[in-house]
Amino acid sequence: MRDSLGVDVVRRSIVGDEATRLIAALNAELSALYPEPGATHFRLDPAEVAPGRGAFVVAYVGGAPVGCGAVRRLEGGDAELKRMYVDPSRRGRGIGRALLAALEAEARALGARRLVLETGIRQTAALALYRNAGFVEIPAFGEYVASPGTSVCLAKPLA
Repeated sequence: MRDSLGVDVVRRSIVGDEATRLIAALNAELSALYPEPGATHFRLDPAEVAPGRGAFVVAYVGGAPVGCGAVRRLEGGDAELKRMYVDPSRRGRGIGRALLAALEAEARALGARRLVLETGIRQTAALALYRNAGFVEIPAFGEYVASPGTSVCLAKPLA
């Protein structure tokens, strides 16, 4: 799916080379931003983003992979946004919005009625992106209950 800014968002394997590089960069950034024990939540099983259960996507600009994200189906009609990342040199250009739109569409295709996510308190640009897209704060859920000092959980109903 190409948006009006020239961002292509394409389903890819979470274990492919591009995904591995993008996720490694994301993990390094989060580890530096949140050095507290238990503040980072890197786990995402490839089976959770398999067709029918979720999706992993990569954003491209000019053919170069510049960002990624995933969605996985949860119980009770929810889907969770995971592993959203845009290369720091490419931020502020609409790539995050394009990724979010594609992942919302994937969540709807999975039959989700609500999209939930966790991000960190120090990721102010991410928080702004999500809030501008209609996400509102919710109580911590799942594994994020263990990191109340650094986690912010958000949700958005899907029409």
